[in-house]
Amino acid sequence: MLAYETSGQPHLSKQSITDMNPSQLSPLTPEVISRQATINIGTIGHVAHGKSTVVKSLSGVLTVRFKNEKERNITIKLGYANAKIFECDNEKCPRPERFRSAGSCKEDVFPCDRQGCGGQFRLVRHVSFVDCPGHDILMATMLNGAAVMDAALLLIAANETCPQPQTSEHLAAIGIMKLNSILVLQNKIDLVKEAQAKEQYQQIIDFVKGTNAEGAPIIPISAQLKYNIEVICEYITRKIPVPLRDFTSKPRLIGKFQIDRG
Repeated sequence: MLAYETSGQPHLSKQSITDMNPSQLSPLTPEVISRQATINIGTIGHVAHGKSTVVKSLSGVLTVRFKNEKERNITIKLGYANAKIFECDNEKCPRPERFRSAGSCKEDVFPCDRQGCGGQFRLVRHVSFVDCPGHDILMATMLNGAAVMDAALLLIAANETCPQPQTSEHLAAIGIMKLNSILVLQNKIDLVKEAQAKEQYQQIIDFVKGTNAEGAPIIPISAQLKYNIEVICEYITRKIPVPLRDFTSKPRLIGKFQIDRG
């Protein structure tokens, strides 16, 4: 049997060239999601509301990589990071602790560390995050990212009034793209008192009314402290549908050439 195995990653599922039937593959086939993300989720929202931080909390990858981004501590170019989402197979394991995320190199099955559980965490989703810049002058970059999104995480900082300028613009942009799978993350919940959080929660409800985010779950989180990150994993698994993918059509190649007229 001819099998594909990435060097140094024997803990991931093998993909057999001879035994695999492309017509039977889906975005949730274990051999597929073991090595490849099958859903693109964008992080959108106003500048400094925690988009890159929530991606790092979910994937372990810091998408702010370039020198000018680090100097200014903002996202300028589109950032990408993959994350695996796992669910404990013991039905008695309480939610949301039964969900967990890790980087792409994590094995597909590993023991649940909750005392007395005895279950196994099993891979249920493999996500590619598209981290969009929030600054107003980088709106064109955000639109490029929105073109490949299957779903979006809308970040709203709890310590600021809602909506901020780019919060509105980003939500309008994904509305134009007809993107309806949205989770609203009320971030920085650790920086405000309960009354302020509740007040802003109502602001968010009023803000999204009449948009494609109306009725979307609103999850209070602290990306910095990793509070409620498991809830995000649960809602990605339960609320965001996995898009259909075509594994049978022949791939297309676009050629690009430079013409020297000198």
